[in-house]
Amino acid sequence: MSGTNRADPRPLSPHLQIWRYHATMLASITHRFTGMAMYFGTFLIAAWLIALASGPETFALFEPVIASIPGQVILFLWMVAVLFHFANGIRFLFWDGPHIGFDPKTASAVSVFNYAFAVLGSVAIWATAVWL
Repeated sequence: MSGTNRADPRPLSPHLQIWRYHATMLASITHRFTGMAMYFGTFLIAAWLIALASGPETFALFEPVIASIPGQVILFLWMVAVLFHFANGIRFLFWDGPHIGFDPKTASAVSVFNYAFAVLGSVAIWATAVWL
């Protein structure tokens, strides 16, 4: 092909128009988002602990924030993010270490399991906390 000026008709990479979305790709993207989202929830918990250590007056100012519906939703979503990030991190350890779970069916099944584990685990933890 030396000396020709014609363009190669083949695409250089898969384009979004022809790329099929799958669970493993979504889990990888979610892993990045949950990593970022955990900063906010951890900040909220750290602020709550600082208010708790600062005395009853400071804690009385902060308690309505964390006990409100938006505060509870944020804490629940933080718990989902932590559990998903944890489970997906274990998946990455298996991929990086012993190279287990690379076939598409296993990778997709583990990705779906990670989502179910995160949501059901969070519901179980919150139900236990309410029950106790």
